[in-house]
Amino acid sequence: MANIQERKSKDGKLSYRVQVRLKGFPPQTATFERKTDAKRWVSETEAAMREGRYFKTTESRKRTLADMCQKYTDEVLPSKGASLQRGQKQQLAWWASRIGYCTLADVTPALIAEQRDYLAKNGSKISTVDDDIRLPTPATIVRYLAALSAAFTQAVNEWGWIETSPMSKVRKPREPQGRIRYLSEDECARLLNACRRSDCEYLYVVVLLAISTGARYGEILGLKWGDIELKSKRAILRDTKNHENRALPLSPQIVTELEKLCPLHCNNNDFVFASKRVPSKPMEIRTPWHKAMLAANIDDFRFHDLRHTAASYLAMTGATSVELSEILGHKTLAMVKRYSHLSETHTRLVVSKMNDKLFSQNKED
Repeated sequence: MANIQERKSKDGKLSYRVQVRLKGFPPQTATFERKTDAKRWVSETEAAMREGRYFKTTESRKRTLADMCQKYTDEVLPSKGASLQRGQKQQLAWWASRIGYCTLADVTPALIAEQRDYLAKNGSKISTVDDDIRLPTPATIVRYLAALSAAFTQAVNEWGWIETSPMSKVRKPREPQGRIRYLSEDECARLLNACRRSDCEYLYVVVLLAISTGARYGEILGLKWGDIELKSKRAILRDTKNHENRALPLSPQIVTELEKLCPLHCNNNDFVFASKRVPSKPMEIRTPWHKAMLAANIDDFRFHDLRHTAASYLAMTGATSVELSEILGHKTLAMVKRYSHLSETHTRLVVSKMNDKLFSQNKED
């Protein structure tokens, strides 16, 4: 039931105060300058109440984007992997700093697209393990959009703060094909020699692990002694990007290096590559990594490229896409397809050498 009251101000200006009362809902009140607007609001509000949409509408007017980002960070992110937590916490904080003041009802696809374009042209500086400072790449912008989309999905499905997510109408920038930079045999030998001579006692075994297993930087540095099984020659990754445990086979060389590092009385919760200053955290190896790269005279190479190196060598020795996916920890085969040409190229070279040898022998006969 609705009640419209006409009011007149001291200067003679008319306004219309409306109150809607419907069983099961708190009274809703609004004021309009025109009676036609008041009647339209009554009709729309009562219909929304009856259809169960009004609560979401009012919530979207009360809640801001900053509220959504904070709630998602506090309640949802802790259940995610550590690497995803760090990334999405930073990304959601950026969105909140830009348009956090907007109510969810006012966040439109056009507004998000405007911020997406701002990020592409002037966005926050990104620091990686290689200490590269650069503007966000298309892939990074996609991650920012994905973080915001995840928060909106939660607000729609779990919290009832908004009816639909505006992210469905926001275009994502096209990601270029991932780069594949891997070490040649000569570069690999030079890098390992440089790491072995490094002042950092951890660098050699960390790089050796990356090359031989394809494990990510964060996965390696996150290893604890409780994850290392020296007798069975394997390590268990428990904080992976895909939130699944993964076993790494350890070569005899790596086992030997780890035995050198293993203290007589170590706690299972101690980091294998613990910081000397703060043992409760893993060591930061950026500086020794850069020094080793310079000493080895290797250009245009990032730590993550060691993962590409491992994958490329595996592909060239005949590993299938399924095997590569399992070793690298990918849930789908799409990410490992980039290495398929290496396997084909290497196979073609082997066959070519065999044919050359075979035909040369036939000629001699």
